[in-house]
Amino acid sequence: MNNYQRINTRKPEGIEKKRAFLIGSGIASLAAAEYLMRDGHMQGSQITIFEQDDISGGAMDGAGNPEDGFVARGGREMEAHYECLWDLFGQVPSIEEEGRTVLDEFRELNEIDPNFSKVRVIYNRGEKHRRTDLGLHEKNTQELTKLLLAKEEDLGTQTVDDFFDSSFFETDMWLYWRSMFAFETWHSVVEMKRYMQRFIHLMPGMSTMRDLLFTKYNQYDSLILPLKKYLESKGVHFVFNTAVTDLDIEIEGDSKTVTAIHLNKEGQEETIPTASDDLIFFTNGSMTENSSLGDTDTAPVLDRSEGAVWHLWKKIAAKDDAFGKPEVFCNNISKTKWESFTITVKGRKMRELLESFAERKFLPHRTATGGIITVKDSNWLLSVTVNRQPQFKNQPKDTTVAWAYALFPDNKGDFIDKKMSECSGRELLQELLYHFGIDEGEMQAYLDECIVIPAMMPYITSQFMPRVKGDRPEVIPEGSVNLAFLGQFCEIEDDCVFTVEYSVRSAIMAVYGFLNLEKPVPEIYPSRYDIRALAAAVKTMKTDDEGILKKVAEHVIKKKLENTTFEELL
Repeated sequence: MNNYQRINTRKPEGIEKKRAFLIGSGIASLAAAEYLMRDGHMQGSQITIFEQDDISGGAMDGAGNPEDGFVARGGREMEAHYECLWDLFGQVPSIEEEGRTVLDEFRELNEIDPNFSKVRVIYNRGEKHRRTDLGLHEKNTQELTKLLLAKEEDLGTQTVDDFFDSSFFETDMWLYWRSMFAFETWHSVVEMKRYMQRFIHLMPGMSTMRDLLFTKYNQYDSLILPLKKYLESKGVHFVFNTAVTDLDIEIEGDSKTVTAIHLNKEGQEETIPTASDDLIFFTNGSMTENSSLGDTDTAPVLDRSEGAVWHLWKKIAAKDDAFGKPEVFCNNISKTKWESFTITVKGRKMRELLESFAERKFLPHRTATGGIITVKDSNWLLSVTVNRQPQFKNQPKDTTVAWAYALFPDNKGDFIDKKMSECSGRELLQELLYHFGIDEGEMQAYLDECIVIPAMMPYITSQFMPRVKGDRPEVIPEGSVNLAFLGQFCEIEDDCVFTVEYSVRSAIMAVYGFLNLEKPVPEIYPSRYDIRALAAAVKTMKTDDEGILKKVAEHVIKKKLENTTFEELL
């Protein structure tokens, strides 16, 4: 959306007669509620958000206290060209500084304190990986180029492993890629393609994580809480501890209309009749459904039961093919799960150890590790990060909060002779200390300072599973009169999942589509068409060999652009 298109919309005819019901209270639903009011001119009192838990935010969480430990199941890496996210928070008031928006404070912080990782990878019990190239060979660059140019329909359900030669998985690029985005070899190569074309302008910073943006506090306190408070101030109804169990959908020809919403509200069944004028938004699927927590002495339990969100999507999908195929994403927990753990540090010894590997002091509201530090030779493929401190508003000054995760919870550790998934928080920390070069006899002093809370998430990478067109429903399926899908499991052409941007974009598309607004959805940042971004990516991917990219750059492009204004750029 450029400035010419950044208009004030006209009030849609009949908007005062409509009601909006949003199923789930993650960022997608909260964004949809805001855009219904901001651009749709709906009153907050016309909007109801149902949430099965007792708190909003979905996967964007953050909770705890210094006595019992803090916990966040995951984190968010953001960048300047999340056009939908920044459009949303450009009008959400800050809850810390009157007269400022969330975007104002976010940008100011990241401009003052830009992110940069001094140490991205360690190995051999604490040695620091100092190379900053991607370690690609000619064959790898050829494959990456081929993937970037391929059509999605031709890739089908191919996995990353199907597409790439085995040598690619030994490169630093794959190490950076999989640890940043949580990609596995069995995930969809189509999603990898989307990531490449969506974030090609960030490729020069892969080894240092520069140009990434992070919140001041955890994602709940920094983003969810101010948005929720703003919606509440406008009269939006939040109904917690309430699960939507089914939707009645009348299908006549190509027309599909929700006629009733069935609820289980604190154990009581309830039905809400709906009309064609009402709007229903469903966040179908969940990355954090059935998550379980352990503690310092106990491992989390893997919950394989079918959660309420997946169950509801399956019920809806059975009514019409246009509503997607949830089983593609939720029926293989062994390939969609991983585990994280949050470390609450009360003391100097562990803090100083983390600072020594980050090569910087953890000053208030300053970048700490600058992103994740990945242990290259870890059987679990461990990564750890310390974001800006304090991470929680109720975090004491003498307390540090770190977050770690690993992609292979079914592997045994290098120090702990158990599967990661069977380990208590203490054992997880011992494994991390081992990779930091701490010997067994010295570990207790570090352990005494820490509370560790593990989190097992059965569906955390379910959105990456191989899929084809139709497996994810359109935001507004063809013929849908009043039902839209939001979040990570609806289809948005060219954008990539596992991002906050994807969820917010789905919300804008749904609201603008239903209300037929004259305002366009913000454009996906087109860096793949930017010769500057492409040139920088080519330079980053260059190899020591006389590879195809180098040949193209030097012998074809340069020759064609010789004596032109573009020659200096290359």
